[in-house]
Amino acid sequence: MHFSQPAPTAGSRLTVRSISATEHLAFVRTQRSVSFLQTPAWGRVKTEWRSESLGWYDGRRLVGAGLVLHRPVPRLRRFTLAYLPEGPVIDWTGELAPWLDPLAAHLKARGAFAIRLGPPVPTDAWSAAQVKEGIAAPGTSRLTDMPADRTDPVGARVADRLRAAGWLPQSPEDGFGVGHPQFKYELPLAGRTEDDLLRGMNQLWRRNIRKATRANGGVEVTVGADLKAFHDLYVHTAERDRFTPRPLHYFETMFAALSAEDPERIRLYLARHQGDLVAAAVLIRVGGRAWYSYGASSTEKREVRGSNACQWAMIRDSLAGGCDVYDLRGITPTLDADDPHVGLVQFKVGTGGRAVRYVGEWDLPLRPMVYRAFDLYMKGRGR
Repeated sequence: MHFSQPAPTAGSRLTVRSISATEHLAFVRTQRSVSFLQTPAWGRVKTEWRSESLGWYDGRRLVGAGLVLHRPVPRLRRFTLAYLPEGPVIDWTGELAPWLDPLAAHLKARGAFAIRLGPPVPTDAWSAAQVKEGIAAPGTSRLTDMPADRTDPVGARVADRLRAAGWLPQSPEDGFGVGHPQFKYELPLAGRTEDDLLRGMNQLWRRNIRKATRANGGVEVTVGADLKAFHDLYVHTAERDRFTPRPLHYFETMFAALSAEDPERIRLYLARHQGDLVAAAVLIRVGGRAWYSYGASSTEKREVRGSNACQWAMIRDSLAGGCDVYDLRGITPTLDADDPHVGLVQFKVGTGGRAVRYVGEWDLPLRPMVYRAFDLYMKGRGR
């Protein structure tokens, strides 16, 4: 993600203080790419946490911002875990202490026993061809078993500096932890056409997109507002794929909060075949990045390829909207053909694009005894 604010003045001392949602949103709008998890609206979605918008100031100039979610500790409610998912939005390319030291001082004074953050900084990327070859190779079980197609030196420096400053890495081997995934699948859009994107997809994806548009009259994808229809299909998907679904009111809150911040922030895509809802998906956009956030599909009529039709509609709209990246969100780094997670990896790889590893999430204990108690509590409940 790109940081587009001017660098702080040489020798200046940055300060951190609470800012209003209006100030925070104005700063977000100056950036080419900010995670939707770092928008003020996301604090209104996570109703079980207390949210706070923070600003970094160089004198009177706002040069960075972040959304903090304060999570109370069971039986120690005066202390909180201060969580900045996929943030904060600061300059990660240089020295980190001038940014993170005042953050720690501010949050400790507000009762935080620890800070958890997820720098939006990649470290490595693997092409679709590499991932496909890795799945086929008998001796390759993880992405990290292969040399990366590209590496980002900024990511390596960020990890080294966090570790040297006492931050503790939280991302587990499977890429999914208590927070957000370290490994993602991304489809670059900048400078490309629809034809370019189709050529980059594998043969199965191209065939499925053609099939969706032709099968018995074709699949019709519309942007709608029928959250109940989406949620019914999503619950069906959860039962089939064995995951715990979020309740309908969560999605109602999310759509209300994000739409109020920006009418184009969130969209619901509904794919129907001969009147039957066969797939649905949620797209979120901030600046130059779009995210495939949630998806659902029917067990019936899978042959009409409604999920591919939904994805292609969202990719085309993201491209037309001037986005640089279409983010298919988390994957596990497994390449083991026997791993149940590899099917999701293969589905996303079919779009072309690349698997990307980020720096991951890191904790800074501010009150070590409380942090140890919290860590034991989380381990006891399986995190």
